[in-house]
Amino acid sequence: MATIGRVGNVKAQFNLGLMYEEGKGVAQDDQAAAKWYRLAAEQGDAEAQYNLGFMYEVGQGVAQDDQAAVKWYRLAAEQGDAKAQINLGFMYAKGQGVPQDYQAAAEWYRLAAEQGDAKAQYNLGLMYAKSQGVAQDDREAVKWFCLAAEQGDAAAQNNLGVMYTKGRGVRQDDQAAVKWYRLAAEQGDAKAQINLGFMYAKGQGVPQDYQAAVKWYRLAAEQGDAKAQYNLGLMYDNGQGVAQDDQAAVKWYRLAAEQGNVKAQNNLGFMYDKGQGVAQDYQAAVKWYRLAAEQGYAAAQFNLGLLYDEGQGVWQDDKEAVEWYRLAAEQGDAEAQLNLGVMYAEGQSVPQDDREAVKWYRLAAEQGDARAQFNLGFMYATGSGVPQDDQAAIKWFRLAAEQGDVDAQNNLGLMYANGRGVAQDDQAAAKWLHLAAEQGNAEAQFNLGLMYEVGQGVAQDHQAAVEWYRLAAEQGDVDAQFNLGVMYEAGQGVMQDNQAAVKWYRLAAEQGDVEAQFNLGLMYENNKGVNTNLVAAYALYNLYVARASSADNEANHSQMRVAKKLSADELKAGQALIREMAKPGNLLNALDGYLKKSATP
Repeated sequence: MATIGRVGNVKAQFNLGLMYEEGKGVAQDDQAAAKWYRLAAEQGDAEAQYNLGFMYEVGQGVAQDDQAAVKWYRLAAEQGDAKAQINLGFMYAKGQGVPQDYQAAAEWYRLAAEQGDAKAQYNLGLMYAKSQGVAQDDREAVKWFCLAAEQGDAAAQNNLGVMYTKGRGVRQDDQAAVKWYRLAAEQGDAKAQINLGFMYAKGQGVPQDYQAAVKWYRLAAEQGDAKAQYNLGLMYDNGQGVAQDDQAAVKWYRLAAEQGNVKAQNNLGFMYDKGQGVAQDYQAAVKWYRLAAEQGYAAAQFNLGLLYDEGQGVWQDDKEAVEWYRLAAEQGDAEAQLNLGVMYAEGQSVPQDDREAVKWYRLAAEQGDARAQFNLGFMYATGSGVPQDDQAAIKWFRLAAEQGDVDAQNNLGLMYANGRGVAQDDQAAAKWLHLAAEQGNAEAQFNLGLMYEVGQGVAQDHQAAVEWYRLAAEQGDVDAQFNLGVMYEAGQGVMQDNQAAVKWYRLAAEQGDVEAQFNLGLMYENNKGVNTNLVAAYALYNLYVARASSADNEANHSQMRVAKKLSADELKAGQALIREMAKPGNLLNALDGYLKKSATP
């Protein structure tokens, strides 16, 4: 009878503790609960030992004390209590109340797992997957994840999905991965919701479905998961599965960024940088780029370097730009490698060093960066930092040109036209120049116009020549301005129009084109498109003679012919006009000033 009374007393003590803990039949009182659990625990009741251990772990009704928690968990665990075994394993895994010991953690997890406890099975699976306390063994990890997953453990279901996605411990199987992600996601597991969203976004194991991806990302994002918030922001940014909405993108990027997600910090910085979804604010862009950059995110390091390079949101500082470019470049960021190469090529805050420039251009070019490929081609073409090599130049120009780099297309066209590094081929030259010209490259437009004018690589077509010259001339290409003037004067490809010829000669002459200056002189001498003015013609001829690279008998004769027709005062005026027109950028100002003055009665 004494034994029976003692057993009954222990159970009553435990139950009374439970009543106080849950506030059933008595006022809820954690201290009273702890008191009764202790009485039962000290008599060896495993449930009471577990509950008392938990109260010490969380500081409920007693002062928080991990060592006391471990003591009571151990007593219950040694009696086979699965919950205590799990919690004791956790204390060893985290080093709470005991020195961290993964082997001990794995042993306790195993004891509980073998009793069928799903949480212990999941934790043991993690130990095998991560090689913590046991030899790394993906198959064993899958075994334990599977046992827990089949009991409905959401974390195990998600991790089993990951193992199928990656083909770890099982044959790679996206459909099986989706099955397990879905089971966990439907239980509200945020990681599984993200993973299932990703599978829909990429069309792995399910038909690609951006709307479904958004659905699952949103569910995880609303639980505060930073990665899901970033992914949802990205969907809004790109208009995938939702209407494109920069403001919504900013909202989700911000939520993720404030939790320290580096990709979100970088993208939020970009939104401020470009004024997308928020008012443009370079200082805010710098703030967010810096937060991500200081975490080592290469894209943010590049972006921060660019703002220092351009002096946006910070004082312009080439040295800072170089440092951020270098950090990103050393991580393999192609844009940073390109820009660091430019800094070395131009000697911006680093010693000018073509070899170092080539090194960085090559690293970016080998990653497929078109601008770096062009720059590397240019270095080979000019022999800067590498031995001059037209064939290597062609190789890199072609790679960039095939990606649409306009300068590479132009240069490749010129290499074909001149037979440098390749067999001379006018048709290939015309092809590449045409591609560059259609993208607005003025040099290519001029060269293509020239090919149409003379019928080189294309059928001769003066109208086409005029159109390409015009496009280049309107961008300020001096050779195109001169040639367009010639076409108007000769009436080739356009109606003959001396006034139009004068217009284009003037623009080219202002830029220092000596041929245009001479032709403009002829127009003033011969009353073509302008009123005759021999002083203006004389001054323009003199400029040509002074600046031409070689002797020109026609120009000398023209100069002398006009000089004979001028009075002493007109010659004096002509000499004064020459001096004014010779000043940089002052040709048309001086010419028009003289013409206005001479026209006044």
